[in-house]
Amino acid sequence: MNYYSTNRQSPAVGFKEASIKGQAPDKGLYFPETLPQLDKEFISGIENYSNEEIAFRVIKPYVGNEIPEEKLFRIVSETVNFPIPLVTISESIASLELFHGPTLAFKDIGARFMSRCLGYFLKDNSKKVTVLVATSGDTGGAVANGFYDVEGVEVVILYPSGKVSPVQEKQLTTLGKNIHTLEVEGTFDDCQQLVKTAFMDKELNQRLFLTSANSINVARWLPQQFYYFFAYKQWLHNPSSGDKGPVISVPSGNFGNICAGMLAMQTGLPVQHFIAACNANDIVSEYLETQNLKPKQAVPTLSNAMDVGNPSNFVRILEIFNQQFPELKNKLSSATISDTETIAVIREVYRQYNYILDPHGAVGYLALQRYLQEHPGQKGMVLETAHPVKFPEAVEKSIGRPIEIPSSVQAIMNKEKQAVMTGADFRSLKEYLLK
Repeated sequence: MNYYSTNRQSPAVGFKEASIKGQAPDKGLYFPETLPQLDKEFISGIENYSNEEIAFRVIKPYVGNEIPEEKLFRIVSETVNFPIPLVTISESIASLELFHGPTLAFKDIGARFMSRCLGYFLKDNSKKVTVLVATSGDTGGAVANGFYDVEGVEVVILYPSGKVSPVQEKQLTTLGKNIHTLEVEGTFDDCQQLVKTAFMDKELNQRLFLTSANSINVARWLPQQFYYFFAYKQWLHNPSSGDKGPVISVPSGNFGNICAGMLAMQTGLPVQHFIAACNANDIVSEYLETQNLKPKQAVPTLSNAMDVGNPSNFVRILEIFNQQFPELKNKLSSATISDTETIAVIREVYRQYNYILDPHGAVGYLALQRYLQEHPGQKGMVLETAHPVKFPEAVEKSIGRPIEIPSSVQAIMNKEKQAVMTGADFRSLKEYLLK
């Protein structure tokens, strides 16, 4: 499998080179030259396969022969070795809980897969690698956990000051060793732009071996397909399921997660429809109405991991549909949910079903609920992308009681924060990296 740049000004590369480079030299994102088609027998008999076998069969065409099959199976087995349950909330809505991994967020799947792939690819590399990543909340923690104490790898994480939750910040800033954190006076979009600029800087790339761990990297993005297949496997037996594939509502910020789901659909996974559930940062909602993709300054919301005003991965969704807007519009709709509505739906779902949504899941739930009201007879699932404990202020205010803190979080809350405050200017980042 080769990967081309979405800007089409760079040569195609294999999975290994795309994973190591992160972003194409022409500033585009790598995208597979062909989309594999999964066997219909595999899909119809998916209940007969373990999650490890499903993940291996899904990812193998994208990796090709660049990782031996035995090693690749071990990588995916280590990637998915925690529960990913589909939990019934109501007669028409189920929740795919993606927060049972080590950092309590869906990013664990991609980060674990990528760290193990890079560890394999770079095992004989003499030059130390610097993984550079911007985070709006959960990516940084998952990447830090995945790469912690990995020999030959330094990780530098940029996060927007005051715009991540207390638990998220602790996960970003308390590991030490090879994990370094920059607290940026700006937004996530500022952090993301700094990372992109670093990859284009000639001096930095001559002196450092830079790679990215954001979802722009194919090794972070592609394995996010796994849990959509796991969800379908459970959907077949879930009381919420219908005769057809589910409607899937995905809390969407940088659009890597929903893009992976739509890729899975194009390669054979039965899905009726996708909903991009957005907060106030809703440029895709506007695009689906106007066909004009116009980035804007991100604004802070309760669902902070979705506070992205210029989502990088939407260009990949356009590639999946060959830039054909009618085909895209047929499979993707969007909804914009306010903070007030987010609080209200957390309260109502807890009161009615005794289920606790985090702010991101709440945005997805309300978007799905509205869609199903307009499409009677259909049923669906929402992706619960993070544990509610990461957002205690909003959630506890909504449900009227404290959230039980998992032991993995208790262990870090009293640790000392280690972060360097910096401005949102590239000169400061460059000086830091060169030191």
